[in-house]
Order: sequence, then structure tokens, then C-alpha cells
Amino acid sequence: MPERKKVLLRLDPAVHDALARWAADELRSTNAQIEFLLRRALAEAGRMPREARPVRGPGRPRADSGGEE
Repeated sequence: MPERKKVLLRLDPAVHDALARWAADELRSTNAQIEFLLRRALAEAGRMPREARPVRGPGRPRADSGGEE
């Protein structure tokens, strides 16, 4: 599996706080919420790369799934 890219992102504190609250409501980390929103924007713009791997759904993985869905 290819290594995930790391990016430094500077955000206004109020934007970060709003994202963190939204992420908590969706049972995601703030990082996962940002990736979710970026993927949705790419898909809506018709720019999602075909080779992009799907992301896991919100929440913790089920115990019987071995950590993958």
C-alpha cells in the first residue's frame, strides 16, 4: 500500500474549531473530515482520480472486520 502524503495546513482557528465539531458529529477525526470534504469537492468537480483508494466510512471499524471494510 502506498504511503499516505502528509501536508501542513494552516487554518483560521475558528474554521478549525468548526471542522473539529463537524468531524466529531460525523464520528471522524478532523483529518478524516478534511479528506472527506476534499474528496467530495473533487468528485463534484469531476476531478477525482480513478486510482484514488476509497476511504473507510465514519466511526470505528467493526471488531469482526479485521480493521478493513
